[in-house]
Amino acid sequence: MKSRTIKVDYLARVEGEGALYVKIKDNTVVDIKLKIFEPPRFFEAFLRGRTYNEAPDVTARICGICPIAYQMSAVHAMEDAVGVKVDGQLRALRRLIYCGEWIESHALHVYMLHAPDFLGYPDAIKMAKDYPDIVQRGLQLKKAGNDLVALLGGREIHPINVRVGGFYKVPTKQELFPITEKLKWARDAALETVRWTAKLPFPDFEQDYEFISLRHPEEYPFNEGRLVSNKGLDISVHDYDNHFMEEHVQYSNALHSLRKERGAYFVGPLARYNLNYDRLSPLAQETAHSVGLSGVCRNPFQSIIIRSIETLYACDEALRIIEHYEKPGKPAIEVQPRAATGYGCTEAPRGILYHRYSIDENGLITDAKIVPPTSQNQKTIENDLRHFIVKHLKLSQDQLTLQCEQAIRNYDPCISCATHFLKLKIDRE
Repeated sequence: MKSRTIKVDYLARVEGEGALYVKIKDNTVVDIKLKIFEPPRFFEAFLRGRTYNEAPDVTARICGICPIAYQMSAVHAMEDAVGVKVDGQLRALRRLIYCGEWIESHALHVYMLHAPDFLGYPDAIKMAKDYPDIVQRGLQLKKAGNDLVALLGGREIHPINVRVGGFYKVPTKQELFPITEKLKWARDAALETVRWTAKLPFPDFEQDYEFISLRHPEEYPFNEGRLVSNKGLDISVHDYDNHFMEEHVQYSNALHSLRKERGAYFVGPLARYNLNYDRLSPLAQETAHSVGLSGVCRNPFQSIIIRSIETLYACDEALRIIEHYEKPGKPAIEVQPRAATGYGCTEAPRGILYHRYSIDENGLITDAKIVPPTSQNQKTIENDLRHFIVKHLKLSQDQLTLQCEQAIRNYDPCISCATHFLKLKIDRE
């Protein structure tokens, strides 16, 4: 076979900067590297010396798309360290603001970042010329999520109302009423989104993944639960470091997270769905069934449907929480620092987000560790590409390039988060 090179200077529709290098020899992928060259951001380092109650606001700046996830993991870890537990209506409000983030993040990915791949468009702007109503629905759905985050968080980007122990300010039930009609519309729009995405063309591609997510005894997971997998993992968040490790690879500024003695694993919507299908609301389960999905889905290209189902669930859950909401007597419970280490793990839109902090008796942070979802999925992305390319070597150079990009976007990678437009080059020999 004549030697060929495929190069994409910048992969659009992902957050951050990186490159992919693939070398093919005798119809075999002999080398593959997901290179993340965005500079390290050193959040863990400059958290040291700050007070425990600064962590939620500092870590929120790691990502403009999923700041709530960083705030929630931070507050849960700090509350674990100081020995307090937030429950009742304050806990419900945390679930509610997480619903808003899932809605806006999933809508952004489904409509603006991923759908153009399936419909043959370079971006959502060009897609809008032929599908104006669909793109408009996506924008309005995202806005509903943003509005919910702004209502509870004080603003849409990098919210300022979350604190260790609860919130700085909590809404009255009357203040939540205006968002209710928007969420009812959003739930209907999410239902249509599931039906629409289920009709998209999907490559026949499945792998034997180890899915990992939180699992809660009663709820589809946001903030709490045990870490479980489809291959026997069932641990407390406190035991995370005993089962997972990070390694530095020479070609990436982002650490690769691995299961100790097991290797790559898969986090995110597909993992949550496979491990928590029975925790979805009846409406979400019925809708999944109506479009031909069971409780098991191993095709990462179909993650666009799963994100749509999770969006539907988040709208449904938000309305349920608001219906039963009563304003708590205080916006936060009292917190007293002590020398301790705390652990937190929540479900960001892209998967589990682990935080660990050590603080001294004055509440100053002495050590911090943050493991974002994209770091955890990097090795699985490489493995997917290795298997996908081998099965599709007969595609033209342009087609193979586009499908490699699409395979990466299945994971909605947030490269900026992972470095604590993709350049694609494929060498053929």
